[in-house]
Amino acid sequence: MDWVRTINAAIDYMEDHLKDAVTLTDIAKHVHLSAFHFQRAFSLLTGMSPAEYLRKRRLSQAGADLIGGEEKVIDFAMRYGYDSPENFTKAFTRFHGVLPMQVKKGSPIRFMNRFSVRITMEGGCMMEYTIEKWEAMDLLVHAKTFHAETSEAEIPKFWDAYYADARCRKVPGYLGVCAQTKTDGDEFRYGIGCKASDVNGIPEGFEIVQIPAYTWAVFKCVGPMPEAIQTMWEKIYREWLPVSEYELIPDYDIENYLPGDPASPDYVSEICIPVRKRKQQ
Repeated sequence: MDWVRTINAAIDYMEDHLKDAVTLTDIAKHVHLSAFHFQRAFSLLTGMSPAEYLRKRRLSQAGADLIGGEEKVIDFAMRYGYDSPENFTKAFTRFHGVLPMQVKKGSPIRFMNRFSVRITMEGGCMMEYTIEKWEAMDLLVHAKTFHAETSEAEIPKFWDAYYADARCRKVPGYLGVCAQTKTDGDEFRYGIGCKASDVNGIPEGFEIVQIPAYTWAVFKCVGPMPEAIQTMWEKIYREWLPVSEYELIPDYDIENYLPGDPASPDYVSEICIPVRKRKQQ
């Protein structure tokens, strides 16, 4: 998959529907991705979530439309998907720093132009990775369902809750496993745990996740958590996937937290993603 072309196609779709009630799932379907993988790729390649992009672009365009316009604020609220003039005014004021009526009277606005994603060649960034074939395996995880749009904030809380739960102390939590659900929605399962062979039986609150046999790209991350692993995810999507001879298989992915002090500058963790050779064009 050409990630840059895919994200630009999604941006085109969002720009064409700024005045429509499109959802994350609608946009992801348009570019033939799950909502989870679209959310992740868009956020890593642009630095903001799809929802934030839509909000800022809508408010930018609303500000431009207000200049010299004769329509009432309620008309702009309805046009750009707000359920009341009050909610539109609050969002507009937070973004522009002025009230809609002040813009009508000549106050300046802020404007965010549409994005266009490109590959820029910058020097010397080293990425250490291996390509490995793994047999199918069973993982033992304590899992929860997340929504793509809120997962970035909710998953760190899930890790905190895991370590605070006495039941989870029976299971070494060194793996973080993302498993997109086989639906067209924006939900996915995320689990914390270990290889099933590390523990006898299935403790209360845990389940077995069966990982198929895949070829995996395993990326080494060095540095304190969570910055090191977050930086590596950005590099994978921004620098590796667009030019690699491999493409991502949008299924499971695994974060492996190795023994050591996660706050240390020398701490080592891994990101493991299933891949296949890219088809020749």
